[in-house]
Parts: sequence; structure tokens; C-alpha cells
Amino acid sequence: MPWSDAAPLDGLRILDLCRVVSGPFATMQLGDLGADVVKVEEPRLGDEARTYGPPFVGGESAYFLSVNRNKLSCALDLKSEGGRDVLRRLATHADVIIENFRPGTMERLGLGFDELRRENVRLIYCGISGFGRTGSGAGRPGYDLILQGEAGIMDITGDPDGPPTKVGTSIADLVTGLYAAQAVLAALAQRDRTGEGGRVDVSMLDAMASLLTFNAGMYFATGMSPPRRGNAHPTISPYETFQAADGWINIGVANDKFWASFCGAIARPDLLEDGRFASASQRAARRADLHAILVPIFLDKDRDSWITLLGDAGIPCGAIRTVGEVCEAPQLAERGVSRTVAHPAAGDVRYLASAIRFDDHAPPNVRPAPLLGEHTRDVLGRWLGLADGEIEEFAERGAFGAHPKLEATRG
Repeated sequence: MPWSDAAPLDGLRILDLCRVVSGPFATMQLGDLGADVVKVEEPRLGDEARTYGPPFVGGESAYFLSVNRNKLSCALDLKSEGGRDVLRRLATHADVIIENFRPGTMERLGLGFDELRRENVRLIYCGISGFGRTGSGAGRPGYDLILQGEAGIMDITGDPDGPPTKVGTSIADLVTGLYAAQAVLAALAQRDRTGEGGRVDVSMLDAMASLLTFNAGMYFATGMSPPRRGNAHPTISPYETFQAADGWINIGVANDKFWASFCGAIARPDLLEDGRFASASQRAARRADLHAILVPIFLDKDRDSWITLLGDAGIPCGAIRTVGEVCEAPQLAERGVSRTVAHPAAGDVRYLASAIRFDDHAPPNVRPAPLLGEHTRDVLGRWLGLADGEIEEFAERGAFGAHPKLEATRG
């Protein structure tokens, strides 16, 4: 049977105690692969990302909708003994718990790994934090902007004469989420061998520092931190951004073969004979001279003309597109990436689907991001087998706070 006939993680139960981006992005990846993800939220406001906006669509944050598909929402007040009791019971039926509180928070609530493991030896507990569980910075709060700076990414991003610049998306959150999902899958494979779960620690600082790759390698080799280079590459040229007559393009002339084709495509065979640019290392060393020659050449044609001309010559190149252009790109539509799902409050919500393909099939249809507490009764009935009367007893103990949607989720 091909994998696409059944979701790879079908039947896997995940408790998602995460907020904002890093943790929710991790659990969304696992939900996209078929896991049963229950998002545990504070009853009054829920995940704070629900308030991030504008824009809001039907009262729902577009920000929140983008990283919380394929989840059920269960409203629990973990500050109440009743809410903590419900979570402990849910944890006995879970395969994985993922949380991104500050280290020590879950332990103070009596819900740390050691406590939950006593009742479920197969439990995999993944904690995501800014600086990790150990080390002198373990207690520091971590948000994307802070970690982009702390991990050196901002120092190597931006114009050489300008300020350090953050990446235009929440790269620290997103990369950490991908690492967390990868770590959970590895822990599941290990559990298959040992029969026991374990603790997973994923740090945003560690995740972002890992992206330094050759930049860190250059430092280790020379003892000098690499400078900001804008869109230029430290060891390849031309491998950067150029302005065309009506927009911007990237080109990647990564070797001597491409260099020969490139010189022919731009009708400058003389550059191929110029000794200053005879090899890749020479072109990198004389990048400023080469860049000055190429800038007026690229201004002579529009973006699409250059993409066609260089593409026909086999030279790696691409347009610098706006977010709107990407969201409407035919390639994404043809691959089933640009999709729409019906949401009970926001209506038809467009989204970008998972990047993973099994047997060349497009990703399956998704469940929309949940309303706050939408599935509380359903989860407690299905996971714990609780009847309405038992759920009411927990409500009286403050398990669900004063959550107004609990009655609407009956049945």
C-alpha cells in the first residue's frame, strides 16, 4: 500500500501546550502528517497569537490561522487543580507532549516530564525554549527577534553599510519548530526499539546557531567573524541580486561552466577572456569590479526577459517575487500547495499546504484552525471516556475556567 493511502502518523496522539509560533508550527507539521493533535489553551484568551493582528478574518487572527490547522482545541485552566488533573489524565493517553513554556514552568505546575512519565513510561516530552534547559541562559525568555540577534543571524544579514537586519519571516521560530518535529519523529523511532519514551530539549538559540554553517566554518578557520555582505556570497561571484528594468532578479553563477554560459547569454564574451575573472576564486576576489560591470547590463532588460534569456542558457536564476506573487504562483497551484479550507468563523481560508509529498500525491485536505475550546467535550469524551456529568464535575472544580464555548461543544 502506498504511504499516501494512509497518513503516516495516523493514530498518534499529541498534546500541544504551545503558543505563538515555534511550538504551534512544530505540532502543525505533525498534524499535517496525520497525528491527532489536541491544542490545550487557556480558557479566557487562548493562545496569545489569537490576538495578533490585524488582519482578522471573521474575528479570527490570520496569524493564528496560518500555524494551527489540523488541531483540536481543548480549553483547560492549568492554574486550577481540576485543569491540571484533566491534563494528567490526557497525558496518560498521549504519545507526545510538546510545550514551549519557559524552562521550569511545567515543573512548578506539577506537570513536568518526571511527573507525567510515572503514569506513562512511553510518553515523549518535547520542551521548546529560547535558550535550552541548561546553561547560564536557561531562564531567559526567547522570542524570534531576540534569537535572530543572539544567534548571529542579524549580524550577517543586511547591507554592509546598514544596520543588522532580521530575516523577513519568523525564521528562528520556524526553524526551531522544524527541529522539534524532526526530534519527535526520531524519538518515536527510538521508542519503537526500546519501548520507552523520553525527554527532548530543543533550543531556539541552538537551532539558529546551526544555520551559521559556512559562516561559523569561516570563523573557526580564521578567527574572524564574517562581515555583512548584503546579497553577495563570500566565495562565489556573481551570486547575488541585480536590478532589472522593472524589478529584481537573483543569479547564481556557481562554477566556471556557468560562467562561460553566462558571458555568452549577456553578450559579453570579452569577460570570458578577462584575466581578472578567469577562475571562480578570482571572480570572488574581484567581486566589486565585476559587479560594477554587470549592474548597467541588467538594467537594460526587464525581469522576465532576463529570466527567459538566462534560463534558456541553463544558468540558475530567479525573480525576486512579492509575497502576493508567490501566493498566486501557478507552480504552487499546480502542486496543490495553494489551497482553501472552510472555517466556521473566517469562511474560506486560503493557506499554503505542507511541503511533504508521498508517492507524488498532493497533501490531503486539512482541518481548519480551531475556535478556542471548540473540541473540549469531544476530546474529553474520546480520549478519556468522560460522560457529560463527569465533565461537569471537572467544570465545577475550575478545570475549564469560565470558558463560554464549553456548552456549545457538547455532543
